[in-house]
Parts: sequence; C-alpha cells; structure tokens
Amino acid sequence: MTRYTLAVLVRNQFGVLNRLTSMFRRRQFNISSITASETESEEYSRITFGFDGEENGKQQLVNQLYKLPDVCSIKELTSDNSLNCELMLIKLKNDPEARDEIHSAAEAFKAETIDYSREAIVLRLIGSGRKMDEFISLMRDYTILEICRTGTASLEKGGAILRQNLNL
Repeated sequence: MTRYTLAVLVRNQFGVLNRLTSMFRRRQFNISSITASETESEEYSRITFGFDGEENGKQQLVNQLYKLPDVCSIKELTSDNSLNCELMLIKLKNDPEARDEIHSAAEAFKAETIDYSREAIVLRLIGSGRKMDEFISLMRDYTILEICRTGTASLEKGGAILRQNLNL
C-alpha cells in the first residue's frame, strides 16, 4: 500500500465534508489524516486527506470525487511537488528523573515547551508526519499523558495553485 495525499477544493457548503468522507468509506479507504479550512476566499474550503491505498483504487476515488457537485478541484500532493507539515501537542508526566532527558529530546527535535507544571510538560512539535512518529516512539520511554495531532497541511511548490484547475 502507498500513502497518498489529496488536496480537494470544494464549495464552502454545509455537508460537503460528510459527502467526501462517505465517498472514502464507500471505496474502503481509511483516512489517516484530514485537515479542512476556509481558503483565501469564503466561497471555497480546502480539505486535505491522507490515506493508504493502491494506485488504481486511488484513481477511481478521484474520478468519483469529481462527480460530486461541490468538488471544484483535486490535486495529488507528493513530497516532490509539495511542502507539508503537521502540528503535534504532546503532554508528558513531569517526572524529575526523566525531565532532563525529555528536554534534551525536545531540543533535538526542535520541540517547544508551551506549558510546564509540577504534574506535566506540554511540548509543541511542527514537522513531517515521520518526525512526529519518531518523536512519539522516543517519548514512549516516558509517561505520555495525551497526544493531539493535526492532519497534514500541504501546499504545492512554486506558483501552481489548487484553484487553477477549477472543475466548474
């Protein structure tokens, strides 16, 4: 299986996200990450899906998504043609014996301490999904209290924009 990222420009209407995620469900794709927000225009929203699948199934999904009336444009984003990042907040038990090691790891991964109390330390990390996974793996040696991750935020490199290929 291959990991895919699709950026989908849609009309900013009630229920669009549900219709898109239903299409993924019907095609039996498991969405691993999703981000959605308004764009530079209130008329449109941008939804970025991360999912695993096979090339032929992905192409069928794209074709079916284009049939939805509120879908305006779809672009597959890869590491070669796009810039992407995630945001993660991770809350760890503030154990005096582990504190220095946690801070050293946070420094190595360029994580920022955003909350500190006697009970817990909250770190903010921005970067690739792989970076997040590696940091979580390292922090499993300590007591992780909570993790909150965003989906992938991606933009195509250069001057190309998602609105360039409107399917109206």
